[in-house]
This record gives sequence, C-alpha cells and structure tokens, in this order.
Amino acid sequence: MRNENFDESVTEDDIFEGSEDLGALNFGQKRGNRIEEYEEKEKFVDENLWSKLEHSGKRISFAKDILALYRYMKDPLVRWYRKAIVVAALVYFIIPIDTIPDITPLFGYLDDLGVITALLKYLGSELLEYYPSGYRT
Repeated sequence: MRNENFDESVTEDDIFEGSEDLGALNFGQKRGNRIEEYEEKEKFVDENLWSKLEHSGKRISFAKDILALYRYMKDPLVRWYRKAIVVAALVYFIIPIDTIPDITPLFGYLDDLGVITALLKYLGSELLEYYPSGYRT
C-alpha cells in the first residue's frame, strides 16, 4: 500500500511565490500580435487591390476569383485566421516583387495564378457564395 504521508512544510505562499511576475509573461500576446498584423495587411489589401486590378484586370483570367477572395476577406462571419490566409495571397498578388515579375510577357502572372489557384482549392466550396450569382455553378 502506498504511503499517504505528505510533507506539510510546503505552504501555499511557497507555491505562489514569485507569481507577481506572471504579468510580464503577456499570455495571449502572440495571438494579439497576429491579429494586429493581419489587420495591417488587410488595410494594405484594401488600399492597393483596386489599382492592381485596374492595371492588370484585362490581362488576367482570374479577376473574378480575386474579387471573390476579397469579398470573403471582408465577411465578418469568417474567422480571422482563415481571412489571414486570403490576405497573404492577395498581398502576394498586389506586390510587384514576386517570383516572376508581373511585367514579364506571358509568364508574369503565372506565379500569382498558382497562389490564387492553390487558395481556391484549399477553400473549396466555402468560397462559392462570394462569386457573382451564376458564375460558378
């Protein structure tokens, strides 16, 4: 049989000694920083997406996919971490410096198309309601 004698010399004060320093650990701060970073990038997308689409919209075949992703990003019912993935893809589409520069004839938007296509595959049917009616049936 197990001996049930406990050392009662340890007090509650000993256990919680130094607990005043727990505030310095900033529990949950990483999540807060991620949300703030997401919000900054979402603002970047809001400010720059339309000029990018205006500049390249006629040259790309996936402009409606970009618009559906934008609508998905703006939906308040979508969780922020799912939106963060969309924001990352849209930022990649917007920035002029990427794997294949957008000014390269014929191939400039292939890397952007690859990122957007991978995201569309990942989101799947979850994204269907964000397309114009009758587009993807």
